[in-house]
Amino acid sequence: MAAGLGAKGLLILDRDGVINQDSASFVKSPDEWLPLPGSIAAIARLSRAGYTVAVASNQSGLARGLFDRKALRAMHRKLRRLVSNEGGRIDRIVVCPHGPDDGCSCRKPKPGLLTRLARHYGVSLVGTPAVGDSLRDLLAAAAAGATPILVRTGNGEKTLLNLPVAMRDVRVYDDLAAFATDALRR
Repeated sequence: MAAGLGAKGLLILDRDGVINQDSASFVKSPDEWLPLPGSIAAIARLSRAGYTVAVASNQSGLARGLFDRKALRAMHRKLRRLVSNEGGRIDRIVVCPHGPDDGCSCRKPKPGLLTRLARHYGVSLVGTPAVGDSLRDLLAAAAAGATPILVRTGNGEKTLLNLPVAMRDVRVYDDLAAFATDALRR
């Protein structure tokens, strides 16, 4: 196991639609950042069980001028505080601040955010669960060599209806809490 990783290894989570409620008009402040039922407790359980929990999230609201880095940091402080209050820990949060047309290598479905985490921890992502609610999350996970996991929350139901044939064997869970329960049984 690489230095800094828990006994169960790395776990990568998308943010909007997996941990917190997503919004077509973007989540722009800590007041708008509302955790999905059971998600905070699920992260805490996974963390306490030995997973190193990291979050990888597209945040194009930055490029669009809908919120600034200060607001984003405040949202992430809220997330970390809630998880900490449950006895868990989020080890790292990486974001893509670019817009859809910026041509970066970090905006999912490109694997840049996930490969940044792999470099940070000095690990291969093979076998690393990467939980998301959209096709771009699943494609980024697959491109990085991680194991794509789909939750039905956020855009998950719509994603499930439109999965490409190559992704039809992806594991699907009702929500992050259901994934956590299964992961902790394995």
